[in-house]
Amino acid sequence: MATQEVLYDQLYRLDGQGYGAYKSLKGKYDFEDFTLHIDHVQGDPFAAPSRVRVVVPQAVAGFSQSLWEGPCRAIALADFLTREFYRAAQGNQRTSGSGKSGLIGIVRPSQAVLNRSAARVTAEAVELRFTVGLPAFGRRIAGRQAAAVLCGSIPALVAKTLLYKALDVASLEHHINTVEDAEALRSQLPAHNLVAFIADGAILPRRSGIDERPLQDQAVPFTSPDSLRVTLTCPHAGTVTGMGVPQGITLVVGGGYHGKSTLLRAIEAGVYNHVPGDGRHQVVTDPAAVKVRSEDGRSIAGVDISPFIGSLPQGKSTQKFSTPNASGSTSQAANIVEAIEAGATALLVDEDTSATNFMIRDRRMQALIAKDREPITPFIDKVQQLYTDCGLSTVLVMGGSGDYFDVANTVIAMDEFVPQDVTERAKAIAAEFKTERDREGGQSFGSLTPRIIQPDSIDPSQGRHGVKLRTRDVDQLQIGAEAIDLSAVEQLVESGQVRAIAAAIVYAQRYRMTATTPLAEAIAAVMADVAQYGLDCLTEWPVGDLVCFRDLELAAAINRLRTLRTI
Repeated sequence: MATQEVLYDQLYRLDGQGYGAYKSLKGKYDFEDFTLHIDHVQGDPFAAPSRVRVVVPQAVAGFSQSLWEGPCRAIALADFLTREFYRAAQGNQRTSGSGKSGLIGIVRPSQAVLNRSAARVTAEAVELRFTVGLPAFGRRIAGRQAAAVLCGSIPALVAKTLLYKALDVASLEHHINTVEDAEALRSQLPAHNLVAFIADGAILPRRSGIDERPLQDQAVPFTSPDSLRVTLTCPHAGTVTGMGVPQGITLVVGGGYHGKSTLLRAIEAGVYNHVPGDGRHQVVTDPAAVKVRSEDGRSIAGVDISPFIGSLPQGKSTQKFSTPNASGSTSQAANIVEAIEAGATALLVDEDTSATNFMIRDRRMQALIAKDREPITPFIDKVQQLYTDCGLSTVLVMGGSGDYFDVANTVIAMDEFVPQDVTERAKAIAAEFKTERDREGGQSFGSLTPRIIQPDSIDPSQGRHGVKLRTRDVDQLQIGAEAIDLSAVEQLVESGQVRAIAAAIVYAQRYRMTATTPLAEAIAAVMADVAQYGLDCLTEWPVGDLVCFRDLELAAAINRLRTLRTI
């Protein structure tokens, strides 16, 4: 193995040569406290930066087993180190030439604590993956500047962020303990028959639509109504009280701007753990809860939406429904059925993003348009069957239709961001003011047939260039020549999740999809491989920009591929 001194001398010799000569750096180098791996060298100073890794032996890093023992603590520790490196690198950013010269970058963490390929902590070592823009002037190597980055800046960052003795130990332990407490809270939901738990004192509002940090001014700390307050136990924080959202059908009602959607968004985010100080670090949700909405224009491939939508005009069947341009109602029906297929156990629905004709058909409309002329069975007539037949709870923000009082198990009213349990009052109103609408949902939800995907309908190649994957933030990815719109898949929080999903689709198509394998089984196999082998199993070489995702979002991305076909 070459040494730091050899790398330093080599960079000086490369000074002034054509940029392609940087390719000779690929390999690994022994530094005093760590090993530097240069895995991929960029083609020019304006291309994606070079990929590098540092591996610090535990004898040097000094993290005791108690800090990383168990998957939860290991992920939390790796998350903390990633954030430390990110902050230190951001504070040390300065270009030293053309393009991305001299820039050191790592995946940008969100408020969520996630399993990322950027960092890994084991009994043997701490490994961190990041990128470096190799310096150049024009397209000539800036060897002296490269030596300053690779042999100066990187060792300084390692010493500052990856060694236990250099860190704020109290902050480190608090970070890990906060994440472990959240896992403990979430693990107690089934025993209490809860979909979600929101701790007293939680801060739910965010600073803005593009800033997920907690609102600092005028935020009202969350306070549970007494009738819904439950007490859970954490290994570090001890006893925690808060509002339990029961399994079944829960309505969230209230006036505009009083916090209904804010509460729902916090519940959506509760499928992930959050950093200390986020305000939602003790807000936890069933890990298989999924937000569903209408999605005009999306593609649907072979989905049985017949529980919600019967035969269409001209006798078109909806038992294997396909369209390149779904309406609001057909898209929301498909989103729910696909969520069931992917293993969802709770639906999160907001009337603001739902199709009105899918959610409700009142008595007057029933009188005007006979049932035999209306193929849509509204959600109000299926929501109870979803729970009794499929075990699928629903949390529904509904400020515009009291008809849902008839089917709700729990009704929570938000009044100036303070929740109130108004279930008894809502039931009394429902008894006093009967809707007299006809139930249209039949006796059961209906049966669903597992879908099998045609593997060759997923083509990640683009001409002679082989596999082509591109992503844009959290709302779009491209597989080969096909773009997938993920803007309605609202529980993705980091772009690295989208990159990992893109790689997982290719992996599934190559290794887990067959002409006899149902989609749900193929996705389960992919998730099992990731759980066993890590995110590295999805790529040909180690990369540091992948972030773990749920099976629900992987299924959602596959289902939105416009070339998708079923058998």
